[in-house]
Amino acid sequence: MKTMMLGVLSVVILALTLSAEAHTDEYFESVQAPHGGQLRMTGPYHMELLAKDGELTVYVTDHADNVIGVDGGLAKATVETGSNRTQVHLHPVGGNILKGTGTFSLTPSTVVIVFMKLPNQEGYAARFMPLKPKGEQGEKASSHADDAGPHHHHHSPKH
Repeated sequence: MKTMMLGVLSVVILALTLSAEAHTDEYFESVQAPHGGQLRMTGPYHMELLAKDGELTVYVTDHADNVIGVDGGLAKATVETGSNRTQVHLHPVGGNILKGTGTFSLTPSTVVIVFMKLPNQEGYAARFMPLKPKGEQGEKASSHADDAGPHHHHHSPKH
């Protein structure tokens, strides 16, 4: 009986860890973004940024990957490379897509901060590094796996 309880408990704990880590940046680095861009979570949304020199495209979905209409919304991106900062205004171009152009070029150290405000919603911001080399995230996502620490076996007192 006791082993049964233990099994149930570890499943519950596992489920909690999974859902808690589902939307970290590491998680997004590891999944293939629908349009091949970089995914981030902000508030109730996922934003996917596709960046190339002079052009930014942002796709907006909810956590279940459903398309969020951005009509009437506004977004602004700040592209930072070293000490260069460029503001890019993004406009809805239909569906869940915001697009903007500006004079900037991207390097692996470029940071793009996108601030989005949809009608009747809070404003949300997400930080991207569109050209950051894959696999260079500082700490690897797998570091969470060995956080389990020493294994404590809880022996309930005999009744």
